[in-house]
Amino acid sequence: MLRIGSFMSVTSCITPLSQSAIRMGPEMAPSEAHAMQPKLVATPASLRDRLDRRVFNAIWSRNLVYNTCWEDPAVDNQALALGHDDTMLVITSAGCNALDYALRAPRRIHCVDANPRQNALLELKIAGIRSLAHEDFFAIFGEGYHPRFECLYLERLRAGLSPFAQDYWDRHANWFTSRRGSFYFHGLSGLVARIARGWFRARPGLHAATNDLLAASDLEEQRRIYDERVSPLLWGKVVNWLISRQFVMNLLGVPHPQRRLVEAQHENGVAGFIHESIRHVCRQLPLTNNYFWRVYLTGRYSPECCPEYLKPANFERLKSGLVDSIRVHTSTVTAFLKATDEQISRFVLLDHMDWMSSYYPDALREEWEAILERAAPQARILLRSAQSRPEWLDALTVGPGNRTLRETLNFHDDMADALQPTDRVHTYAGFVIADAPV
Repeated sequence: MLRIGSFMSVTSCITPLSQSAIRMGPEMAPSEAHAMQPKLVATPASLRDRLDRRVFNAIWSRNLVYNTCWEDPAVDNQALALGHDDTMLVITSAGCNALDYALRAPRRIHCVDANPRQNALLELKIAGIRSLAHEDFFAIFGEGYHPRFECLYLERLRAGLSPFAQDYWDRHANWFTSRRGSFYFHGLSGLVARIARGWFRARPGLHAATNDLLAASDLEEQRRIYDERVSPLLWGKVVNWLISRQFVMNLLGVPHPQRRLVEAQHENGVAGFIHESIRHVCRQLPLTNNYFWRVYLTGRYSPECCPEYLKPANFERLKSGLVDSIRVHTSTVTAFLKATDEQISRFVLLDHMDWMSSYYPDALREEWEAILERAAPQARILLRSAQSRPEWLDALTVGPGNRTLRETLNFHDDMADALQPTDRVHTYAGFVIADAPV
């Protein structure tokens, strides 16, 4: 599904392969083949596109969008095979997954995000790891509520933050002491979660069924509760209409091109795609360890169901020095890569390239040129997409040979296809694993 939150693209940004290109045989010269490949061009912007883009940018540029990560690091870790010599580039998001990767003790993790509020959240977590006991840290980031947070912030956390992060949390420290119940009901995605919680509570039968679903002991019980008690009450015309509205998608960090891509791929549009995603989560994956949906539905983690960085033993490992591998950069990916001399052996790029392929294909090409320039030989690259097979990988050309990314990178489609069904978030149609050239 949609990240719940992030950028995707539009299928119309890529011209379809011509029949002659599909039938291309070995007798065709390479130059002819390249000439017949689809070209990545910016999608012509309609008035609605321009309006939606302005609304999305206005919302995104002024707010914390993601208060928790919506990509499963357990899947990532299987694909990354991190070693102690690896240097990573990770898009920050809420910082949860960067802390998870740090537990694998790579040499360095560069967390890059163009939204400084996302980096401010990771900085706050790092400061908490360095200066707080686990009990206080879990109350803040596990429960999302600490009655003494403002005191702890001033006495122990603030000094460890950058000037921007200090200013941001000076103004938003009350999110952790809020009468609204949890930090995880703040920020843009948190606002949607709070609205959803209010709607669930207004329907006592659905609220009780959802609590029982989260407490189910096995998949058989989960399936029964979902099929008999949750699904009949959850889906209806009002919900389908709401989750298909662009304003709701904007709050979740999903711009209009991303929504159009989902609509183009699914006969029942965004609502149908979300139905299928949640049905898979509730019927095929155990919820006992699915902390992603637990925090979204309840506003808090439990000690047994939470990100790895919140568990006592892992917290102490991070405090003992593993957290020091993380560096935070407020920057675009391209700008960071052009400014560093380090070789990057692991990239975790989320789904922002989908969106760029639609609106800014030239900037996407520049980003990939920078990635390939700084990538170590056979660097592993992970990205996610609204498409099960992102079409822009076959259209974007890079390098002096003007080869497509599909030709340039070594893709591990079998591994990605095997891991995708196990993703506990299950909000992306596509998971891409590829290696840079030798």
